[in-house]
Amino acid sequence: MTDHAVTTRRLAARALPPPSPENLALIEAFLERLWAESGASRHTLSAYRRDLEGLARWPELHAKSLSQLDRQCLFAYLAQRTGAGYSARSNARLLSSLRAFYGQLIRRGAITVDPSADLAPPSIGRSLPKALSESEVEALLAAANDDDPAGLCVRAMIELMYATGLRVSELVGLPALSVNLRQGVLRVHGKGDKERLVPIGDEAQHWLERYLRDARPGLAGRRNPQSLFLGKRGQTLSRQHFWLTVKRLAVRAGIDTSRVTPHGLRHSFATHLLNHGADLRALQMLLGHASLSTTQIYTLVAREGLKRLHQAHHPRG
Repeated sequence: MTDHAVTTRRLAARALPPPSPENLALIEAFLERLWAESGASRHTLSAYRRDLEGLARWPELHAKSLSQLDRQCLFAYLAQRTGAGYSARSNARLLSSLRAFYGQLIRRGAITVDPSADLAPPSIGRSLPKALSESEVEALLAAANDDDPAGLCVRAMIELMYATGLRVSELVGLPALSVNLRQGVLRVHGKGDKERLVPIGDEAQHWLERYLRDARPGLAGRRNPQSLFLGKRGQTLSRQHFWLTVKRLAVRAGIDTSRVTPHGLRHSFATHLLNHGADLRALQMLLGHASLSTTQIYTLVAREGLKRLHQAHHPRG
């Protein structure tokens, strides 16, 4: 979808009426219980809220309670979104939100029939994570300016993300106390507040030590911030700020920015480990995946890389 189409859709959404107080209360109660039961992350809760409030704002359903909608109503809403240009992946995520919402109402006894139960999810092609080559990662790292505190912070963040496979949200949210340089490990709180220990590696540890010694004290000033990585004014860096910084470095390094995604270094970490013979179960633990099936997608990335290598260099490729 083009930027113009996205902007048009957002402007149209702003013109819709706000959800009714009753529906806002239903959504809030759902999110509170979801957080209490599963420890869902702030980003997951925000996505559920956005999906459910979008449904509650739809004019055809605005006067109705979300707890009283039937299958036909939800089907009509999904069909309308498809016609408006929403992707199959976006609608699949919406359906997941609806099933979580109505599943909770069923368990509470607030409704007896789940209107989302028989809705078929849209067909989604399996997209492979975008991973950079090892030489591209090296070029990206070399493009970081480590002569000033802010640049040294970015270099340490990229080194750490590539060395550990952290999610962007995990990286920017790291507390300073999560690092154990003596043992060379990082204590990470991932999705669902699950904790894991991840080895840092010698190169990332070198840059992290430099950052902690030469840059962080100046960035922190007289404050005592809890976050490990800090901006120029001592504030916690956002995911968006880090991503834009990586994009700028990619331009400087001559890398196609369409291949540089927020989780690109995480994907590169996983793919390169598999290319060098890492065990899939060990990779699952390092990435913090709840299911091995989620980790297996990287075997397809590695396989595609081997195919390209064969085609480029084999005499009969």
